[in-house]
Amino acid sequence: MRKVVVTGGAGYIGSHFAHFISGKGYEVVILDDLSLGHAKAAGDLPLAIGNVGDPRFLDSVFGGGDVDAVVHFAAYSKVAESMTEPAKYYQNNVCAGLELLKGMERHGVNKLVFSSTCALYGEPETLPITEENQKIPINPYGATKLCFERMAMDLAAVSTLRPVFLRYFNAAGADPEGRLGEDHDPETHLIPLILQTALGQRESVSIFGSDYPTDDGSCVRDYIHVTDLADAHLKALEYLDGGGAPDAFNMGAGKGSSVLQVVEAARRVTGLSISTQPAPRRPGDPSTLISSSEKAMRVLGWRPEYTDIDIIIETAWHWMKENPDGYDR
Repeated sequence: MRKVVVTGGAGYIGSHFAHFISGKGYEVVILDDLSLGHAKAAGDLPLAIGNVGDPRFLDSVFGGGDVDAVVHFAAYSKVAESMTEPAKYYQNNVCAGLELLKGMERHGVNKLVFSSTCALYGEPETLPITEENQKIPINPYGATKLCFERMAMDLAAVSTLRPVFLRYFNAAGADPEGRLGEDHDPETHLIPLILQTALGQRESVSIFGSDYPTDDGSCVRDYIHVTDLADAHLKALEYLDGGGAPDAFNMGAGKGSSVLQVVEAARRVTGLSISTQPAPRRPGDPSTLISSSEKAMRVLGWRPEYTDIDIIIETAWHWMKENPDGYDR
């Protein structure tokens, strides 16, 4: 049985992945400082509480010499916050990330799958976005993710480190079996904000920008189900187990939905009226992000299963109805 350390494994995507591979027979250890994650999301999986930027903490986790790989989710990820607090993002996403890479090297762990982002592409010149698109991030969040990728590749050039970067588009949905879901405080992601409005926890959902160069004037995003992302990380581990070289892969469904289209889909799924209100554009938001995931399909053998926006929302709605207060905060 292979042992995988999952940083940020008590968070949204990390917890889905940790439970997914545990069900496939992997031994999992979650590393999380619980500043954003939830101990309940870890469930019965081993949870080491600490920060990936702490070398002594990392030594205590890696010290047994039996860790086979690291899957790294422990990063700050709010675009708007990164615009107002860039130092916070560089400290956590880059400086702490470097300590993780150094800790892996000290203990001979050379397989890394990194939770990266489409935000490193900035405002794309062509669609759909391939891995070869120019990388000019327009917010510190995307810049820090790109910085980590380049840092890992520089270390890989002079060591045995083999990183794989999975560049997500918009992660969404919840565990189809209803065991896990999305719970941020404060919540900033569109689908849970819409569903909180459907639950009566918010009066309305804000539509940030109505004059983008899209069909209805609202931002367009490519939504990828969290279970499909979990499977992609497993495929990346298997790729590294098979001797795969460092590489990067886009993770998306390959089609876009506008903010207003997502609201309308949520109305269909819930059968409820969901009020919206116009709001100014947010700094750092590109107008349209749509992925080409052809490379991941070809190289990793990955195929997204939950590509219909109604089904993605349905899984999120099922969890939120059963857990209206999240993980019993």
